[in-house]
Amino acid sequence: MDRVYEIPEEPNVDQVSPLEEDVIRGANPRFTFPFGILFSTFLYCGEAASALYMVRIYRKNNETYWMTYTFSFFMFSSIMVQLTLIFVHRDLAKDKPLSLFMHLILLGPVIRCLEAMIKYLTLWKKEGQEEPYVSLTRKKMLINGEEVLIEWEVGHSIRTLAMHRSAYKRMSQIQAFLGSVPQLTYQLYVTLISAEVPLGRAVLMVFSLISVTYGATLCNMLAIQIKYDDYKIRLGPLEVLCITIWRSLEITSRLVILVLFSATLKLKAVPFLLLNFLIILFEPWVKFWRSGAQMPSNIEKNFSRVGTLVVLISVTVLYAGINFSCWSAMQLRLADRELVDKGQNWGHMGLHYSVRLVENVIMVLVFKFFGVKVLLNYCHSLIALQLIIAYLISIGFMLLFFQYLHPLRSLFTHNVADYLHCVCCYRHPRGRPETLEPSFEAEARQSIV
Repeated sequence: MDRVYEIPEEPNVDQVSPLEEDVIRGANPRFTFPFGILFSTFLYCGEAASALYMVRIYRKNNETYWMTYTFSFFMFSSIMVQLTLIFVHRDLAKDKPLSLFMHLILLGPVIRCLEAMIKYLTLWKKEGQEEPYVSLTRKKMLINGEEVLIEWEVGHSIRTLAMHRSAYKRMSQIQAFLGSVPQLTYQLYVTLISAEVPLGRAVLMVFSLISVTYGATLCNMLAIQIKYDDYKIRLGPLEVLCITIWRSLEITSRLVILVLFSATLKLKAVPFLLLNFLIILFEPWVKFWRSGAQMPSNIEKNFSRVGTLVVLISVTVLYAGINFSCWSAMQLRLADRELVDKGQNWGHMGLHYSVRLVENVIMVLVFKFFGVKVLLNYCHSLIALQLIIAYLISIGFMLLFFQYLHPLRSLFTHNVADYLHCVCCYRHPRGRPETLEPSFEAEARQSIV
């Protein structure tokens, strides 16, 4: 996982007077090799190639039903990936016929990867030379528990490379939750009912599983960067490892439970799963309509009202896709220009995991008592217990991350342990009413969190 300097597209270049806040001159950011871009492109090409190979095999074996669904999941995610890259790079307002043609034939990530490599090689050759266009960027950092404002110069080429990284991070999430999740779920279902695992399908499932895990890990990182946009955040190897284990266990156990439940009830499981997805899909819109707020009109200055509506629908579909398989790490707010709630909403997280745990237990019990023995040659009780334990372990890693490994955990007004012991609600001393009034510092921190 490459560690990227996230740079806003419109940096703050206003000078800060000495009376406002001390500014520390930071070292100029060094460009790093774009491993994340290469890895995302590799996953995209590998999953696409294996999916098309399985489409060919299904067609050769006259398995039209399986072929149609495999091809549909591949096409939908690929088209959404192309639209994401075009939107982030604003290609519609530029004269780039080659890039648009590559996107048209679903090879946009490949040409973008080549552009990023060329930009990196250009920077590598010109290392040490000053660029004519330089901007100033300011971020806060926590040093020994104190907030320090750091300012550094950012060249145009480094900013362009950072934009490529940002685009590929968003592309990986689209590919993971709108393509890899349904593809992996469906291929697991086919494997379960056919009782065979050909090499092509195994390769496709491996690529899909890696893509989902990678996308979910990036989802956490992007959520932290969006919520704490004023801070310079660095995630170390231990933090990334904890997030990866948490997400891999959560998604794997959830998808296997969905597959076993679907294989047990067949078509009877469709209404339950569809209702589950529709509730997640329409929840942000219901909150938006109940609030009476106006639709944000400044998401993109070149967008009309219809274009803004299309963007909001796309974001909502992605949000529903993420929450259907794992926690999205943020809450969608359609009335806000930034579309997300920047607060650390512990209630939303607790509600999500509580509901998902109950759902998983119900689906596992259905599989245990109504599952056909032909499906698996193993003990259903043991399988059910292992899946629930795996999901509980993922929740444990999630709590571990927020309690000890979150890069800005010192900004939390209350942490996981506080909520587990109900400190905020029930343990305020009754004899000291002044403790019931939050201090100014606590209010300031709450506004940040």
